[in-house]
Amino acid sequence: MKGKLLVIGFGPGSAEHITERAKEALKESDCIIGYKTYVDLIADFIKGKEIISTGMSEEVSRAQAAVKLAEQGKTVAVISSGDAGVYGMAGLVYEVLVEQGWKEESGVGVEIVPGVSAINSCASLLGAPVMHDACTISLSDHLTPWELIAKRIEAAGAADFVIALYNPKSGRRTRQIAEAQRILLKHRSPDTPVGLVKSAYREREQVVITDLQRMLDHDIGMLTTVIIGNSATFLYDNKMITPRGYQRKYTLTSEKQPLKPHERLKPKNEPWALHGGQEEKSDLYKLGMKALQLLDGKEKASVSKPLFQRKIESIFEVAVSPGVANKVFSAEQMLVLSKAAGERGSIEYTPHHQIILRVPTEEPDQLTTDLQNAGFLLSPIGDVATVKACDFCDGEKKDAIPYAEQLHEKFDGMEMPKELKIGVNGCGMACYGAVKEDIGLVFRKGKFDLFLGAKTVGRTAHAGQPVAEGIEPEALVPLLEEIIAEYKEKGHPNERFFKYFKRVKRIQSFDYRNMEPKIDIEPAPCGD
Repeated sequence: MKGKLLVIGFGPGSAEHITERAKEALKESDCIIGYKTYVDLIADFIKGKEIISTGMSEEVSRAQAAVKLAEQGKTVAVISSGDAGVYGMAGLVYEVLVEQGWKEESGVGVEIVPGVSAINSCASLLGAPVMHDACTISLSDHLTPWELIAKRIEAAGAADFVIALYNPKSGRRTRQIAEAQRILLKHRSPDTPVGLVKSAYREREQVVITDLQRMLDHDIGMLTTVIIGNSATFLYDNKMITPRGYQRKYTLTSEKQPLKPHERLKPKNEPWALHGGQEEKSDLYKLGMKALQLLDGKEKASVSKPLFQRKIESIFEVAVSPGVANKVFSAEQMLVLSKAAGERGSIEYTPHHQIILRVPTEEPDQLTTDLQNAGFLLSPIGDVATVKACDFCDGEKKDAIPYAEQLHEKFDGMEMPKELKIGVNGCGMACYGAVKEDIGLVFRKGKFDLFLGAKTVGRTAHAGQPVAEGIEPEALVPLLEEIIAEYKEKGHPNERFFKYFKRVKRIQSFDYRNMEPKIDIEPAPCGD
């Protein structure tokens, strides 16, 4: 039985603004996948459902998990606020499907359930600001280069669009909204009406009407949508109104109109249109003229060029190290790394025996080749398995090195529900802290001791529990294959390995034991 993906936009968040189809789709679903805040907003509609909720920036893992569950025959709801096709999950779900070779006729079913987008819900609270040509621009440059965003703001400002700015500001991104204001002030009057709507139709709704010059004097955050009027937008009784242009043909204060209905679409009464008020020649006349041009040899074939000819530049991210056991970079390697980063890239130190290289490039394959030729070991970053080995006392305790290299070749870079660190230490001292990784391996007396489920982050971090001693080297890889395959298949998106172990209580033949310190400690959310 084929499963189905229901990609649902539930609107601004209030129950009365969720469409009937969205409510029906939620009822039909076996499983709900979404951002934690969004799951909470629709809690009344998903009682009794299996729920997988993740944090910000976990969109890819949500899409991948949804496709995986649908392929198992389940009906899966992937939720977005607003409309799922406007900065929501619809496109990403399709991208994941495309990567897997999905076909509509033979693959899992997909239905995109539309919802009320922020530009619509926020506009309704401001009056009627989006009555003429409008556009939406996201100011988040996490996925889109700021240079491209700035060009779009410039173009929209020059073309006199009403503009809705999504994701205008966050705790880390504070300059983008100021830059957008600076660009738009080149094209708009400082007193252009601006509406700021935060949490439209939710409990903490806030609506502010200001102008382009003073918009930054007010609170703007990630939950704010900024709507900037065009040159014709005006304020009346604290409402933003953008005229549609009816006054050009109609007298709004009179019941009797100067133009009769049959006269209103005649070219002479629309001198502002493309035809310039002139009657267009008939199709027969145009056909005859084209035939004459062909006979005269004056008609030349024209090849239209695309309006934009731009290669797609992506941010190439890779973890770089000199080897599994080798911790020493040569001077030549450092020069290659510096050249690869250039002026626009970055080189980031990490505590995981790797350096993260981030470079904007149109040719990632060439960059990869250059790094490999310099003797670098390259690994993907993100929610993947990473093998972290010690230096084996600068190679003096070398017996375990071949096994560490085998583990790296087998597991490093494998996609996981959450980043998974596999620590390997070459002696019982475990001085490189393998026991503090998700999976810890300590080589001792020619065999391996296995530790599972360390809590690697937080103020209650702890070592993994020892689950086995004296594992024969030949049995190690098959055992880890089973453990890792189970976690990959059954772990929830963004669920760390220790949380998975705690939830399922048993991995293969190993039972979970609580290793957390027995103290009461106040939770410390990120940012405290």
